[in-house]
Amino acid sequence: MPAELLEKAPALSGPGGPGGGGVRAGGEGGPSGEGSAGLLGDPERFGLWAFLGTVSMLFIGFTSAVILRRASGDWRPLPAPSVLWLNTAALLASSATLEAARRRLRAWDARSAQALLGVTGLLGGLFLTGQVMAWRELAARGIFLAFNPHSSFFYLLTGVHGAHLLGGLAWFAVAFLGLRRLTYLPGGDGLRLFATYWHFLDALWVYLLFLLFVL
Repeated sequence: MPAELLEKAPALSGPGGPGGGGVRAGGEGGPSGEGSAGLLGDPERFGLWAFLGTVSMLFIGFTSAVILRRASGDWRPLPAPSVLWLNTAALLASSATLEAARRRLRAWDARSAQALLGVTGLLGGLFLTGQVMAWRELAARGIFLAFNPHSSFFYLLTGVHGAHLLGGLAWFAVAFLGLRRLTYLPGGDGLRLFATYWHFLDALWVYLLFLLFVL
């Protein structure tokens, strides 16, 4: 099996599509397979980090607005819907299965990598389903977007995060299909860029929970 894949490597090499990172047998890219090109020499990686920087600035602006608005007299803290903690566990678990998939891919075990990546997508879908349940739970209590400033920020911030995660699931579908077709050659790390985006959303979610219900 490894010898057959190595014979195919020249035909499969290239940018690797939206999954990112290329499909070189050596791994990360560059002549030595060690990412020697750097960030500026990798347009896909640079574009992703530029986008993540933009998203970070957006949420920094939201953070400033929350802190300022919290000082107003009409701010009434909301109890966190219980399903949020299950959502958080699912999202953290999805990052763990994604890292396991990357390790299996680098170890030439494409079948296990595909299975673990599939679990990552299922957990991401479970997270979004849980978010809808959280919104429905608040609506059942009569708590809507305009109920008070805390509820407004909760719906806004979790909605924007959910939209980005939905985009992550679209990227997941592309990466999963690419793995099935061996676009990402075993022995390499073609899931690197997707993993960077996914882990960013994971960390962002933990930060939003802290901002909305702990700080």
